Amino acid sequence: MDRFRPLRRIQVEPEPAEPPAPAAGAGGDAEGDESPAPAAGLLMGARVRRRAAVYRDCKGDYIGVPNDPCLTKILSKQGDNKVLFADKVLKFTQSGKMKRRILVITDFALYLVDPDADILKRRIALAAVDKLCISNLSDNFFAIIVPTEYDCFMASTRKKEIVDVIVKAIKSTSEYEPEVASSNRFEYHAAAEVVKVVEFEDADGGIKTRITNKEKS
Repeated sequence: MDRFRPLRRIQVEPEPAEPPAPAAGAGGDAEGDESPAPAAGLLMGARVRRRAAVYRDCKGDYIGVPNDPCLTKILSKQGDNKVLFADKVLKFTQSGKMKRRILVITDFALYLVDPDADILKRRIALAAVDKLCISNLSDNFFAIIVPTEYDCFMASTRKKEIVDVIVKAIKSTSEYEPEVASSNRFEYHAAAEVVKVVEFEDADGGIKTRITNKEKS
């Protein structure tokens, strides 16, 4: 059975033109070039317990992490053993393309995995998450703001659950609560020097979403 069934079709108004490629060192859709963060956690230097014992089923696991050798191997290498959420999402690249990803949230980090190549594309420590951006409308889009790296803009039919899980996970392991900014217009860094503007509008009984590059001042 295909673990990655298509999401409900999402219509996005494209940008007028493709932005020029950034200069070397300026960042970009860096998830393909980014190496996984150093392993950390209780499993480092110790024998890994049986998979069924470590990756217990959770209510937010819509992928079946305990039965997926690729996902369990990725989490084991990073020392993570508590899955809070796992599901398919769409991730937007710097150029505006949509990529299929599996999002796994643990009590320490967020993981974005390529479901076709079974490769970890990005790991974001929960401690690095500063804010989450959503609209005031019933759309599927959300942005995870990571000031020390670059931000992540995604779409999921379980947006609210994802936001709630991230906020609760950060609160449970730290002394701060990330801001959840709700607005029909917000910005995010698609790369170090590339800022995108996302605007939402009620239109003809639906929601019109426009994503553009922010003009440099």
